[in-house]
This record gives sequence, C-alpha cells and structure tokens, in this order.
Amino acid sequence: MEQEAVMQQDAAVRQETAAGQGAVVRGSVAVAVPGAARPMAVYVARPAGKGPWPAVVVGFEMFGVTPYIRRVADRLAGLGLLAVVPDFYHRTAPGHSGTADAEGRARGLELIGRLTREEVGADLEAVLDRLERRPDTRGLPSMAGFSLGGHLAWFAATRVPLAAVAAVYPGWLDTPGTALSRPEALLGLTPRIADRGGCRVLYLAGADDHVATPEQTARVRERLASAGVPHEVVVYPGTPHGFLADERDTYRPAAAEDAWRRIAAFLAPRA
Repeated sequence: MEQEAVMQQDAAVRQETAAGQGAVVRGSVAVAVPGAARPMAVYVARPAGKGPWPAVVVGFEMFGVTPYIRRVADRLAGLGLLAVVPDFYHRTAPGHSGTADAEGRARGLELIGRLTREEVGADLEAVLDRLERRPDTRGLPSMAGFSLGGHLAWFAATRVPLAAVAAVYPGWLDTPGTALSRPEALLGLTPRIADRGGCRVLYLAGADDHVATPEQTARVRERLASAGVPHEVVVYPGTPHGFLADERDTYRPAAAEDAWRRIAAFLAPRA
C-alpha cells in the first residue's frame, strides 16, 4: 500500500479531540488478493506527516467496515500508528456496513459463516505484503481486533508474523463451528503464536460478556501460559460485550477508558 493516488484523492485531515491525539489523514486503497475476483478495499488512517510509523491492522466487528470501526482506526492513527482496516467480506459482500441491531446481527452471522481460514489468511498476507512495501511504515505490524475482529486477530497471530495482537472481547475462540473456529476451535492453534516467536497478546473482556465468555477467558489464560506466549489478560467486572462501542447501550465509559489506555500503551510506537 504505497501512497497511491486513490489515497491522496480521498484523504481528509482532521484534529482528534481526545487528549494526545494528532491530526489524521484518512483514505482508502485497493489491494489485490491472489485468487479473489476483485481487489479488496482497505481503509487507511495515518498520522499527518511523512512517517515512518508502526502499522496496525484493524479487525472489524461482524458489522463490517462501519463508521464506528473507521473511528477506531482514526483513534489508533492519532496515537502515532498507521492503521488499516481490510474488508474481509470483500468476496461475499464488498463494502458491507451493517447496523448493531437484530437485523444487522443476523446478516453479520450469515457473512461470518462464509469466512474461511484459507481466504482470510490470503487477505492478511496480501495486506502485510503491501504494508512492507510502503515507505511510511516501519517494523513488524501489529493487529487490533474487536469482537469478530479479535477472533480474526487471534487467527492472524497463528498465521502471519506480527509484533503484537490486541484482542478485544474476541468471540468464539473456544467454540467449534463458528467463524474461523472450523473445523476445530481456534484456541487450539494458540501454540502456533509462540512458534512464530515474539508476538505479544493483550486480551480484554468484560466479566458479563456473553460472547467472550468467562469460560473462554479462563481457557485463554491457560493456553497462552502453557504455550509460553507473552500476554496480559484483563477482565472488567460487571461489564458486557461491546463496552468500547460508544454509540451503543453496551458502552461502559470507565472500562472503555482503561481499555484504550492499555491498547495505546500496548501498541505504542517503540524506539
């Protein structure tokens, strides 16, 4: 993803209002993926200036590349990261942006059912290849994923080289048959994270999460420890799924503030 003309044409600069946030340049690029019928759209948010910056791949929720997930990428860019959001639905529903209601969840589950490890792996490899060739990135990329995106980030850590993964209330890691937990539960691939060497994991969830359940969280702790993966697991008492989503009734300001502080420190540019 070199600084292509499409990004220059679409770019817009705005000043983030959150403390410590800088001006952000936003745009999009098209990334060719081997075996796909059409290029994959990738939303890009980066700090203003020339860089280079560490890159972070953002995994979206089941609702796709929504305005909310773009704001998440913008916030990461304001922290000094070049954030990219691949459209992992590009084969079946390119550009999908659903709503967080019953209809949107039903459509999201339908699209999740069409994801495969092989195709998501190809998407990740294509994005990382383009990031490596950008002149304004440096170091090994990281990934931050939210709900479904945390599930995808966990898979990514087993498939491609990453410096770190922030998995925020990732669902279905220990549940065979959903998303990339096919044919077996994705959590069973955790030793592959250690095999790649050096990838750190931050896992955030609420104690009242019905997707990233307390049972899953306990298994995550055990698997990361037994595999020797550097990790931190944080559970917020009395907190539901989706507590970072400030546009929904699941939003919990105190937990969200602490989670963003941890994400920022975890993914912060390192010398």
